[in-house]
Amino acid sequence: WASLRLIRVLYEVKQLCLSWLCHGACVEVDSDTEAVKGKGFKLGCISCKMRGEVPASATVDWWFRAKGESEFAHIYSYADMTSYIMDDRFDDRLAWNGSKKTDDVQDGSIFILNVTFNDTGTYRCFFDRTLVFPNYEYRTNATKFIIINVVGKATRGMASIFSEIMMYVSIIGLQLWLVVEMVYCYRKIAAAGEEALRESEAEYLAITSESKDNCAGVAVAE
Repeated sequence: WASLRLIRVLYEVKQLCLSWLCHGACVEVDSDTEAVKGKGFKLGCISCKMRGEVPASATVDWWFRAKGESEFAHIYSYADMTSYIMDDRFDDRLAWNGSKKTDDVQDGSIFILNVTFNDTGTYRCFFDRTLVFPNYEYRTNATKFIIINVVGKATRGMASIFSEIMMYVSIIGLQLWLVVEMVYCYRKIAAAGEEALRESEAEYLAITSESKDNCAGVAVAE
């Protein structure tokens, strides 16, 4: 029984550690906002789950309001690992650039091919996510706005440089956090194992003592 208890404790701790470490880390980084005419441009949109260990599914929709217009137009949809271009202005010019081979989408980025000046405007990224818990499902959503300016020649602004620096800082910070969590998990596993072994030893000594007492009783009776 002690061995089974040890295995169960180690399994539970392992599952806890996997929920922290094995689900890919997600960092919400702002999209670039300056596109160059005739080039490709990535519209970044990341929406991280608050509970990384909870399975989920998500769809992503993109909307566009051109400069000078008042209404948003639906231009792109991604659901069940399939993409759809919804606006003729973007025919053959939009491609999925987000999470791959999963319904649990956290990166909803898309890529614009052959950018034109008419692509200047405001883009709206909408996540519709369903979190799947053991006894129920919870639906949530997130919306992000990105204002894109199309220029004839590339310029590197301070905002772009700062955004890139912050991205690398965030990645390094996450790596350090993962190392700390890994050390914590291994220590917890080791402590749980030692405690189970101590309980096993105590149970063994108790059984041995009881057996000796029974043998002594039998000898006296004879």
